[in-house]
Amino acid sequence: MRKYFGTDGIRGRANGIITPELALKVGQAAGLVFQRGDHRHRVVIGKDTRLSGYMIETALVAGFTSVGMDVLLLGPVPTPAVAMLTRSMRADIGVMISASHNPYEDNGIKLFGPDGFKLNDEVEREIEALIDAELNKKLVGSSDLGRAKRIESVHARYVEFAKRTLPRSVTLEGLRVVVDCANGAAYRVAPETLWELGADVISIGVEPDGFNINRDVGSTAPTALVEMVRERRADIGIALDGDADRVLIVDEKGQVVDGDQLMAVVARSWKEDERLTQPGIVATVMSNLGLERFLGGLGLGLARTAVGDRYVLEHMREHGYNLGGEQSGHIIMSDYTTTGDGLVAALQLLSVVQRSGKPVSEVCHCFDPLPQILKNVRYASGEPLRQDSVVTAIAHARERLGDSGRLVIRPSGTEPVIRVMAEGDDRGLVTEVVDEVVQAVARAAA
Repeated sequence: MRKYFGTDGIRGRANGIITPELALKVGQAAGLVFQRGDHRHRVVIGKDTRLSGYMIETALVAGFTSVGMDVLLLGPVPTPAVAMLTRSMRADIGVMISASHNPYEDNGIKLFGPDGFKLNDEVEREIEALIDAELNKKLVGSSDLGRAKRIESVHARYVEFAKRTLPRSVTLEGLRVVVDCANGAAYRVAPETLWELGADVISIGVEPDGFNINRDVGSTAPTALVEMVRERRADIGIALDGDADRVLIVDEKGQVVDGDQLMAVVARSWKEDERLTQPGIVATVMSNLGLERFLGGLGLGLARTAVGDRYVLEHMREHGYNLGGEQSGHIIMSDYTTTGDGLVAALQLLSVVQRSGKPVSEVCHCFDPLPQILKNVRYASGEPLRQDSVVTAIAHARERLGDSGRLVIRPSGTEPVIRVMAEGDDRGLVTEVVDEVVQAVARAAA
């Protein structure tokens, strides 16, 4: 068990869990871990649009500079922009201040290594040990303190990067696109990128005020996007989350398209173009069984990992895959990025749409998802999943599903909740199985 890091960095209530004191210590600890070599060390820091970003950014700057690291401040930018700029600016570490799709009250600290990839568990444990250590003796002298400065060209650099992921021959002319930026980190770069590529762009969720990030907009609240697509008779709607590392699509009929369908579209296209580096893709245990069957029909496999895009990426790197992601919309295309990038994923989909000449509803309906039921059970303490009654209930549920479905039970990485998910061809059976396991877990947790 780790004390601070969860499935995606450190996250919690701003000024509750994520305090200036913690941010200061994270800056000092991470700075010490990544001071390797005798060059002048530097860190890039980006953030989304939450009010608490100012507080956390300032505390991180104090932490990094106190151990001798120079700080380059990027301002509000998407998480994938931080990953990209960490590499291109030859920084020793990258930091994104964001709680992704969470409400404004929360915030978080995501860390990237010099290669632009999220840190593995071993490095996070090393940082955690230093966070709780006495670091006064490791602070640099007055003459060796780091400096901090703000970088002005960040948005233009990311826009050009995103555009270059498409061939120069591809244009979005003739497409009416509604883009929902969740009042978050991509509120400037996403509409600008789409417009420069030739699209007729309608933007919503582009008026951040520090409090409205993800509020009734973005990939976790697509109703506003659905309504705007229908109202403006758009060809497609694109919804990003607060830090723009995930994407959700709405077709011209107002139907929502999740990450599983997007991975299916791209996998089929890349297979036809012989671009897949392995005969398959990587997804988590939460991806629909319909995706697995669709890929099997193409002669492709589906490798599954634990929930979290970092685990998807680790498997991709270890086994040589260049496409993976999550049902929630984290799509990782390692030919271009080192983390999920909602805008780049949307551009790849748009290129398929343009080439096919078909409407988005046809392009993005690759398979019929199997009925999938997910319920959460909150618990106060202990380990309910180890109780004999729960183990028996889970075994019985799996036996009932047989080969026609799947059962996934996992503790949340961010809160005291056990998630129970089942899917299969028979919705009634799936519902019964989930209810039986939920009841067993709830009794054990009482």
